[in-house]
Amino acid sequence: MSVGHNTRLLVLDNLSAARTALQALGVEEAGVEIMAPKAVHYVLKVERIPLRAAHILKQEMLSLGGEAAVPRGVLALAVEESDVILMGTVRQLRRLAEKLRHQYFGLPQLGEEILGVLARAEEPPSGVLDCRGRPLVLGERTLVMGILNVTPDSFSDGGLYLDPEKALARAQEMVAEGADLIDVGAVSTRPGHLPVPPEEEWRRLEPVLGPLVRSVNVPVAVDTWRAETARAALEAGVHLINDQWALRGDPALAAVAARYGAPVILMHNQDHRTYRDLMGDIIRFLREGIRLAEEAGIPPEKIIVDPGIGFGKDTAQNLEVLQHLGELRSLGKPILLGTSRKSVIGNTLGLPVGERLEGTAATVALGIAQGADIVRVHDVAAMVRVARMTDAIVRRRPGERQNHG
Repeated sequence: MSVGHNTRLLVLDNLSAARTALQALGVEEAGVEIMAPKAVHYVLKVERIPLRAAHILKQEMLSLGGEAAVPRGVLALAVEESDVILMGTVRQLRRLAEKLRHQYFGLPQLGEEILGVLARAEEPPSGVLDCRGRPLVLGERTLVMGILNVTPDSFSDGGLYLDPEKALARAQEMVAEGADLIDVGAVSTRPGHLPVPPEEEWRRLEPVLGPLVRSVNVPVAVDTWRAETARAALEAGVHLINDQWALRGDPALAAVAARYGAPVILMHNQDHRTYRDLMGDIIRFLREGIRLAEEAGIPPEKIIVDPGIGFGKDTAQNLEVLQHLGELRSLGKPILLGTSRKSVIGNTLGLPVGERLEGTAATVALGIAQGADIVRVHDVAAMVRVARMTDAIVRRRPGERQNHG
């Protein structure tokens, strides 16, 4: 019995994949370069565009064979500004950006932003991140950050590593299990936690950081939003700053990180759960943090972003962020994802903290598939395996053959 022509879908989500498919078909190289940008389709959302600019965007996109969605109020001339959703191939969006260079109402700048987003979508962060002399290679595989809490009240492992010797032993164990870097925190961020003064935060960190930095060969991060704590930690030899408030908690922190040449992790956070547009608001918050970092002198290549799972978000919002994590690629920065044992897993599966390993594994695998470069975890050995298996699928180069065994 004939199966017909065996027509099927091709999943081509970037130019590299499109080029490979066309080359495998036998298309000559000149044709590959012409057709590949027509094979990849993107949807971009542009926020708060003036009414006249929104009309121009729609007209120009339609003239190129793409589409621009605007609300009814734009067509009725009933609003002053609006969001616009652009839909088109890489070729159409590039041509749109070129045409916008000759327009008004801020559209030339928008054209440059469109080109920037397309470039960042096609070229994930890669290269060597210099962590004050300890390098981290980005892009080749997912990096695993081991969590070390020297707190009495953290939601998962509070009190287990208050003893500096136990903390040091756990850090060494995580490195042996495959951790690429260690994150040390001395202040709990669980719901209902009690504020800790800076003196107490440093009292917990001081006996751990110096010996830890000297005893492991991977970068060590300190999880703090306080400039003075960060300064003391950097003096002790710490390599990165992990700031849960993206440089908003202490205005002096950015300058401290810049002075010591330390990379920063900027996490989204807020003290409420109200959003105009969940992912749009998160990206805007992180974009502002990036601006603050760069204005303070932190090099662009030393900035990492984190969507802040569990911070200022309920369970449904956390799941939505995980579903749309890939949108953070718009920022062009390495993405860190921290879901390990968190309440979104417990609430979804109805499980206590000690039984969230499989749920964590699911979020880690999905996060890597959507572009996470670093995963922050408690269960290092298990999540290293999850990361390696996921990497074998999603970081596989087009056309690359895998060993069978």
